[in-house]
Amino acid sequence: MDPSTRITNLLYTYGGLVDAGDFAGIGRLLAHARVSDASGRLEIRGADAVRQLYERTTRIYPETGTPRTKHVITNPILEVDEAAGSARCTSQYVVYQQTDTLPLQPIVSGHYEHEFAPVDDDWRITSHRFFVDQVGDVSQHLLIEIQP
Repeated sequence: MDPSTRITNLLYTYGGLVDAGDFAGIGRLLAHARVSDASGRLEIRGADAVRQLYERTTRIYPETGTPRTKHVITNPILEVDEAAGSARCTSQYVVYQQTDTLPLQPIVSGHYEHEFAPVDDDWRITSHRFFVDQVGDVSQHLLIEIQP
């Protein structure tokens, strides 16, 4: 698989894992990454730390085992330097949610900045930085407060 396809598949895999409530899977996906937010106050590394972050901050609904969300990741702008073994990508996201008391609606949007490198003969995310641009009703999704 060419690097561009593999790298964009990693982006989409991330959204699918969040929507599935697979926090251990997110930890594995981001095991080689520095995970940080726009403020610089959050910076974690390692599969267990990533898993714990999502467990602490994301509401899971027992009847589905998921956060009842749909992450839509779009507009990846990808720069791959195969000779240097590096890649960078910016992308946009919108998270939709529907619960028993919340009609289907966008609840948060923003953008990601990712860096990638080959690890063990495959491309991996080495930096996952997220930015919150707009916030709607995240009260049924997150266990923390967020600000744009």
